[in-house]
Amino acid sequence: MRVNEPRLLIVGLGLIGGSLAAALRAAGFGAAREPSAGFGAAKEGSAGFRGAIHACDPDPGEIARGIEMGLIDGGDTELAAVIEGASLVVLAVPVLAMRSVMGELARLIDRAAPDVVITDVGSTKATIRDCAREAFGCVPPHLVLGHPIAGSEKSGVAAANPELYLRHKVILTPEPDTDPVALSRVRALWEACGAEVLEMDVVRHDQVLARTSHLPHLLAFSLVDTLARQDERLEIFRYAAGGFRDFTRIAGSDPVMWRDIFVANREAVLASLDDFEAGLARIRQAIEHGDSDAMLATFDRARHARHYFESLLNKTSYQAEYQMQQQGKLRYRVAPGGTVTGRIRVPGDKSISHRSIMLGALAEGVTEVKGFLEGEDSLATLQAFREMGVAIEGPHQGRVTIHGVGMHGLKAPSGPLYVGNAGTAMRLFAGLLAGQAFDTELTGDTSLTKRPMGRVADPLRLMGAVIDTAEGGRPPLHIHGGRALKGITYDMPMASAQVKSCLLLAGLYAEGETRVREPAPTRDHTERMLAGFGYEVHREGDTCWLQGGGKLTAAPIDVPSDISSATFFLVAAAITPGADLVLEHVGINPTRIGVINILRLMGADLRLENEREVGGEPVADLHIRHAPLKGIDIPLDQVPLAIDEFPALFIAAANAEGVTRLRGAEELRVKESDRLQAMADGLAAIGVEHTLVADGIDIVGGGKAEGPNYGGGRIDSLEDHRIAMSFAIAALRAGDEIIIDDCANVATSFPGFIELARKVGLVLEEEAAEEGA
Repeated sequence: MRVNEPRLLIVGLGLIGGSLAAALRAAGFGAAREPSAGFGAAKEGSAGFRGAIHACDPDPGEIARGIEMGLIDGGDTELAAVIEGASLVVLAVPVLAMRSVMGELARLIDRAAPDVVITDVGSTKATIRDCAREAFGCVPPHLVLGHPIAGSEKSGVAAANPELYLRHKVILTPEPDTDPVALSRVRALWEACGAEVLEMDVVRHDQVLARTSHLPHLLAFSLVDTLARQDERLEIFRYAAGGFRDFTRIAGSDPVMWRDIFVANREAVLASLDDFEAGLARIRQAIEHGDSDAMLATFDRARHARHYFESLLNKTSYQAEYQMQQQGKLRYRVAPGGTVTGRIRVPGDKSISHRSIMLGALAEGVTEVKGFLEGEDSLATLQAFREMGVAIEGPHQGRVTIHGVGMHGLKAPSGPLYVGNAGTAMRLFAGLLAGQAFDTELTGDTSLTKRPMGRVADPLRLMGAVIDTAEGGRPPLHIHGGRALKGITYDMPMASAQVKSCLLLAGLYAEGETRVREPAPTRDHTERMLAGFGYEVHREGDTCWLQGGGKLTAAPIDVPSDISSATFFLVAAAITPGADLVLEHVGINPTRIGVINILRLMGADLRLENEREVGGEPVADLHIRHAPLKGIDIPLDQVPLAIDEFPALFIAAANAEGVTRLRGAEELRVKESDRLQAMADGLAAIGVEHTLVADGIDIVGGGKAEGPNYGGGRIDSLEDHRIAMSFAIAALRAGDEIIIDDCANVATSFPGFIELARKVGLVLEEEAAEEGA
């Protein structure tokens, strides 16, 4: 990112201000200076502009050191001496010093450049915004408040570190009338330092930082002070383990700075301290009463919360607590050709993994789960139930132990339940939570917040639930608890297992009978698992029903491999000459085998071997060899049985002889993306002839027995994992490489996809993609 600031002024040349100057110098900003070795190379094309950096600091020694270190071109202890012509002013002074500095800046601002922009680095924003209003009479449009989430126990300009902000977050808190140009200039400043820039409002910032930064520092100061005042303090510190040193390291921070922060952010810090003290009281009570389940629930919830959110942050900068926007990008580059042979087992079925956690949590007793899918979607469900007080051990190598709390044992979560990209989780949760005594908010990532939820909210309202949605019936969902639900008879307007399951779960808590009629068969995992947990579910023809008020009894679950995940490899083998592949332990639930039926109709050499039943679900090994495919008219009765598998089936159609026609698949338009449009765009990019219609598509296959059936190209997956994986397998019969953008969400649905793809013979590389590349 290029920084076009003729004269940058840093007010306060300590660690933060000095490191900003050091980072800009290393990136090439400043008169006649080359980027430092290593650091400049890390940010290609970032700066390289001949600007000047000046500083103001009350300590003349700091100014002299800054000049000697080559960080600044000049400076002074008086603001009036350095404000002339400043195009961007960075206020890096202590929070409680901001009032006087802002006042002086307001008096001198006419001497700065006409288009001057002001920003700051304070860790509490409401107080600084108040200072700006007092000094300027308002929050000026050219003032952009900001906060770099970075620091060190060291202080002073001598500790300046050019990499302090590299891959760290900087939160900007613009006002509604902030000048967009000013905002973009401040964003450019921090991005040039290698930081990831995010935005949120002032109040939310102060609440979040009180919990994630200010409270931990307060606890560290208090713990060390408490122990240091005890008689045996020498023994305590002599034998302190690494964990103690790690936790208390931040107690070595600048006490004056932290005093100022706690004073400035008083209300938010006190609120976070109240929450912590309440949690500490619960743990104390559990220890006093020897309540091992309560202790396990707390410790396991904390342990996995850390791992779960760390996993999320490593893949995306979106985090529910911060309500940030996604930044990280991942690209696949797949070479043409390759082979498909071997014997593999794909991860566990996502639908069954979700349901195993939900029903196991509501059951009485302990549920042991094997084969659990450890992808982000399933982990989101698992974590949500931990936040509602359920003790859950694992996952460890696909094994999860759930200590059920019974139908009415869930507790109100402390905040919104974040389900990531899991549409199944959100829709099923809506039904389950509608029957609880407490209020809940369900939120998800940027992709999920675009998906329609009115299809579950509307029938739940007919049952007596009170649910608020965002505009267009989209997430977040606000579910008001404590409502008496009544059973209904509901004719679903669309074939959707998620809607059916949502209503059946709500029906567990409803008075009377809940009946759901579906226009076409959909997956019946919920009905099967409810029966496995001892809850009676009836079915006759196209209608299933249950009576509310029963109970669930814990039962073991062995999750079969996901047929949706297996589909990508089934199609890969079906289209690749010489392929011979076995997929082990795949679920072949009759409501899920549309892909098997369709591939066989197209001429695939696909056999089911070692058929058996595990925990009420039929499974088999799928053995597939290459055979020439032919285009078909896909039977309407198979469409709902293969709705998630169509992106991969479109690739099979592109390699078949003749035309494949799909109709009645309008449901594909409201998945993680508009999958009909996304696949049509991708097919066009690689040169596959097709015709898109409102509820389907006609695909003209290449039909060659050997060699490529289409070209290469660049695909926008629209952050949809199934689009990304489908075009990855398409490269097996492409004439040139296929590049697929926005592939980070593949881990959501199919952890280990890349390793398995390489194992069977695909030539696939993943690479980080720069924003906008």
